[in-house]
Amino acid sequence: MDRQVIERAVAAVAGTRAAVRMDGARVGVVLDATGLDPETRAAMEAEVSRAAREAGADEVRVVVTAERPQRALIAVASGKGGVGKSTLSANLAIALARAGRRVGLVDADIYGPSQPRLMAVEGIRPEAIDKKLIPVATPHGVPLLSMGQLVEPGRALAWRGPMTAGALGQLVDAEWGAADTLIVDLPPGTGDVQLTMVQKHRPVGAVIVSTPQDLALIDAWRAIDLFDKAGVPIIGLVENMAGYACPHCGEVSDPFGRGGAEAAATAAGIPFLGRVPLAIGIRTASDAGKPPAAEPDDAVFAPIAARVAEWLAAR
Repeated sequence: MDRQVIERAVAAVAGTRAAVRMDGARVGVVLDATGLDPETRAAMEAEVSRAAREAGADEVRVVVTAERPQRALIAVASGKGGVGKSTLSANLAIALARAGRRVGLVDADIYGPSQPRLMAVEGIRPEAIDKKLIPVATPHGVPLLSMGQLVEPGRALAWRGPMTAGALGQLVDAEWGAADTLIVDLPPGTGDVQLTMVQKHRPVGAVIVSTPQDLALIDAWRAIDLFDKAGVPIIGLVENMAGYACPHCGEVSDPFGRGGAEAAATAAGIPFLGRVPLAIGIRTASDAGKPPAAEPDDAVFAPIAARVAEWLAAR
């Protein structure tokens, strides 16, 4: 059996991803599957085996290897619930993807997952290959994994800390393929999920979401303090629900105040990433699974994503 014939046949399928080893009529192929999604990897493995057999091999063994990809994990956090963290996470992920990054979205709000609705994939369960979850594709080009895809709608999860930590690990360590960035939508507060994230999965940075009111900012500082103590840089602060424009007269009012988050960020030396208005269009579009960041004319979330992308490039 001609070694060069075998090597050419394998190279025609896998290029430089494959290395051939031979022992008589037995052929071993080491296939580098780094960055390939599971379907592409399985198809290439089958094609390599077929090509080697057609070139004369009696026995073919394909060993698939892959380097652990270096992904930038960005935690989106808040000190309290109800400040629009999940909506910001979904739109930030979409806006970053539209700007050219390969983004995945992890809904780590174990007890109150909302990303399946925001990303229009309610009722679609992820599959698993080799005990690894396969993220669900969404209409917006950002694959998603959420506990909301794994439990029945409306079911309460009465889990203690170790179980939530294990669930988070499954979501983050899933088969994310070529994704270079993971946006992690954390639950509100500073509990077990947050501690597991900073200790085990080590985000490169955190985006903090707050409304302008003093009460929300007090809780936001708790989240900032957690990341500071863990040595996780704060990418910046986003002020949500900042200003309401009356749809009838156009007058802008500030039911939650205005500028509090920006002033607090300036005082603390933290970058201010931008404001998201209290707009019914954002709420209705998000509830319908059509995040505004997916629209070509998005002028709210794209600038925030641009500042996050600049931070990532500078690090």
